[in-house]
Amino acid sequence: MAGSISTDAERTSDPTAAQVAQVRAFNRFYTNVIGVLHGMYLDSPFTLTEGRLLFEIARRPETEVSDLRRALDIDAGYLSRVLSRFEAESLITRHRSTADARRQEIRVTDAGRAAAADLDRRSAGQIAELLRGADCDRLLTAMQVISDELGEQTPGSEATAAATAPRAVTLRPLTGGDLGWVLYRHATVYAAEFGWDATFEELCARIIAEYTTLRDAHQDRTEGWIAEVDGVPAGSVFCVPDSESPDSGTTARLRLLLVEPWARGLGLGATLVGRCLQFAREVGYADITLWTYDQLAAARTVYKAAGFTLASEYLDDAFGHRMMSQTWSRPLETDRSNLPSGEPL
Repeated sequence: MAGSISTDAERTSDPTAAQVAQVRAFNRFYTNVIGVLHGMYLDSPFTLTEGRLLFEIARRPETEVSDLRRALDIDAGYLSRVLSRFEAESLITRHRSTADARRQEIRVTDAGRAAAADLDRRSAGQIAELLRGADCDRLLTAMQVISDELGEQTPGSEATAAATAPRAVTLRPLTGGDLGWVLYRHATVYAAEFGWDATFEELCARIIAEYTTLRDAHQDRTEGWIAEVDGVPAGSVFCVPDSESPDSGTTARLRLLLVEPWARGLGLGATLVGRCLQFAREVGYADITLWTYDQLAAARTVYKAAGFTLASEYLDDAFGHRMMSQTWSRPLETDRSNLPSGEPL
């Protein structure tokens, strides 16, 4: 009953027929709201299962058929048919693993990435429209309760077990192919979540090109990192000399912070920012600055927690929107106890 306090006995008792009926009614309501039963998903060429499968493939540099089966708990025959269709439409490539010929590896193509990005934009637009006018805090709290309650149950499904298992989080320097991934995911995520247009992707491309130039000129004072969750890229951050500062030799600039939507809640933002601050201090920078927009509320929360303060702001027309352009900064003190390190890896 709403507002009542459940005892342990009540929480572990079998559901009543009325409770089961209420959950089934909610399932019918929500699947209708998001259009799951309307044929093709989000007016795309894909069903809901196909769209989810394409998303899983696109967010990984490379994956195996067995990993996809575990992640989605999908029938092997159906999975094979969908992958054959994706391959015929040049959305993926398939090949035998060089390490184990019994395994089949899958890579997304440029066309597959574009299709996945289109689904991302459609889905974000659909949910944004659905939430318009709703009490989002109340709604998200209810969703968290559902996730907490049902996520604890493991009725033998590999997908359920994988979802509740601890995630392996690592942080590593950039390697080959990472710069392309950073550009692609920035353009895709910001377009889907904030509706930013192609000029943002152009800006990111210039920042990445500038990073390679700065890295060549200031190799010991320029670095970038990729956060991975269970071996899958999930975030990024860069530390470079601040070319806009009168004395770029003492001021660092944090750039290209990103945490994938599916990896949020794991402390990656704090971890990435903490690593950037640690590096900047170790190589001798006196302070650090960053540039952002007021739309990015979650990022601002991370910056504040890391000791950044708002230095200046102004109204700006950027990426198809009118927003407050903001500069945040902080000194890099020698006392390491004041230096946030984020959540442990």
